[in-house]
Amino acid sequence: MSQQPVSSYAAKDIQVLEGLEAVRRRPGMYVGGTDLKALHHLVYEVVDNSIDEALAGVCTSISVVIHADSSVTVEDNGRGIPVDIHPEKGKSALEIVMTILHAGGKFGSGSYKVSGGLHGVGVSAVNALSEWCEVEVCRDGKVYMQRYERGIPQEPVKEVGKCNPKKTGTKTTFRYDTTIFKGELDFKFDTLVQRFREMAFVTRKVTLQIMDERADREMTFYFEGGIVSFVRYLNRNRETLHPVVYAEKEVDNIGVEAAIQFTDAYSESVYSFANTINTIDGGTHMTGLRAALTRVINDYSRKSGLLKEADPNFTGDDTREGLTAIVSIKHPDPQFESQTKVKLMNPEVQTYVQQVVGEALGTFLEENPSAARAIISKCLTSARARDAARKARDLVIRKSTLESLTLPGKLADCSDRDSSKTELFIVEGDSAGGSAKQGRDRHFQAILPLRGKILNTERARLDKMLSSNEIKALISALGTGIGDGFDLTGLRYGRVVIMTDADVDGSHIRTLLLTFFFRYMVKLIEDGHLYIAQPPLYRLAHRNQVRYAYNDAEKDSIIKELGAAAEKVGLQRYKGLGEMNPEQLWDTTMNPTNRSMLQVAIEDAAAADRTFDMLMGSAVPPRTKFITTHAKSVKNLDV
Repeated sequence: MSQQPVSSYAAKDIQVLEGLEAVRRRPGMYVGGTDLKALHHLVYEVVDNSIDEALAGVCTSISVVIHADSSVTVEDNGRGIPVDIHPEKGKSALEIVMTILHAGGKFGSGSYKVSGGLHGVGVSAVNALSEWCEVEVCRDGKVYMQRYERGIPQEPVKEVGKCNPKKTGTKTTFRYDTTIFKGELDFKFDTLVQRFREMAFVTRKVTLQIMDERADREMTFYFEGGIVSFVRYLNRNRETLHPVVYAEKEVDNIGVEAAIQFTDAYSESVYSFANTINTIDGGTHMTGLRAALTRVINDYSRKSGLLKEADPNFTGDDTREGLTAIVSIKHPDPQFESQTKVKLMNPEVQTYVQQVVGEALGTFLEENPSAARAIISKCLTSARARDAARKARDLVIRKSTLESLTLPGKLADCSDRDSSKTELFIVEGDSAGGSAKQGRDRHFQAILPLRGKILNTERARLDKMLSSNEIKALISALGTGIGDGFDLTGLRYGRVVIMTDADVDGSHIRTLLLTFFFRYMVKLIEDGHLYIAQPPLYRLAHRNQVRYAYNDAEKDSIIKELGAAAEKVGLQRYKGLGEMNPEQLWDTTMNPTNRSMLQVAIEDAAAADRTFDMLMGSAVPPRTKFITTHAKSVKNLDV
């Protein structure tokens, strides 16, 4: 074997990245990447600084404006970033905060008791990843300003005007750098709205306003009730079993808040926050909340005789069915898993949350026996259904790719066994399934046709769901298990593609499948394995040319490009996949070199939870209101 030459590794090869260059070289370390999620993270980092001022009791108003050029302004009425000269650095404190990593007022204990910004990285990282950034500070009756381009100050901090001596605050405007955030990326108003609504819920009595000058949209949030209002908002379309149970207490300088309410739903909606930051992967505060619920409900059930001596204790799953809860902690020194702060790691928080929630819930059950009976009845029903589901699951779930039951007979499997290369197309109906089976590449594409509409899993427990042959076939084909037994390592196909007709029935089936995956296989979505196929709506033929269009605008553009009058173009409107022959289906929808697919993602779990509950739940009025409100914006509706 020949030796490969070793590249030089000497002192001259050691690079030292000065200033903010490290952020520009490795943005993933600071904002989680360069995708759409990371782009929005830039706004969150700036707003987090304003929220920290609110937590310190010195800010009551925060506004966010998306301008026509996609620059963003965040303004608050906090104390304003200091502008005087730093005694050690010899520069304005504003310049230090904006241009030096790990610089800020959150390391000591004087300026902030609690904060979301911990490392002094956030706003300086935003500055580094912006084409330009301008900061204005109002302090002591004067307005100060500094401009930066790609993190580099263009001039010293200077006084640019006067302001009311009683007014203070910071105004930050930035335009993200398109050489880093490439492609067709832009801020989504709805994504920011969901985040700021949550922030306003967990930061009581602070007005948070967002405006979008690109589309003349505006939303303002202000909540007196805090997380109690949040729980009521989440449950507005559900039947609740009791009033919201609220707990609030400070233990060793750590503030603990929790709001709990059980509903008639079959899934849980539990969200956690640390210093107003949504810790989407949970952490020790979430563990403490769940442990307290299970312990208190079991203790009360035994004590009251509602749980018989022969009955086993409720599991955590039993005590969380239909639960809506928020746990929010304020910690002077929170430890997160990463800079993007998705999981809280402080071990002491689990004990404190368990203690505070346990006391409040225990007292509530003692003082409200009818509510307690309703909760425990729900847990008993859940336990019985879960036992039935466990028995059913053993019959339909593959334990692994090697140790499994027979795959469903309707599945046309592929020959490749490398899940990183394989794809499963879930196809509506036998007709489309036949075309897909003939048109696919058998090496890496498998086809699973479904007959009719699957069960609405928003309105059914797991045991009933597992009696559905279509769902059993789907679970068996994927190989991951389901619910609490879900294991992504068993996934047989790297891409799971929903491929339905472009009509009302197809949309309904797609929604039913998305509901199933969100409620019972959410990790499949979170890890980027779920896709929606985009079959064309039109086939256009003119002379010797055949083109496909995926929407009306594309159809009109192709007709114009062909240089033919519309009546001279042979136009076919596809109402179903079955109308395409196998070659057409391959060319337009399944061939990796030509196709267009949407990857399913969850930008906000709480928002997705509310949407599925509203669209697929048992309450009719909210769904009626949604349909009538959005009826005029519907496109491609087949009648």
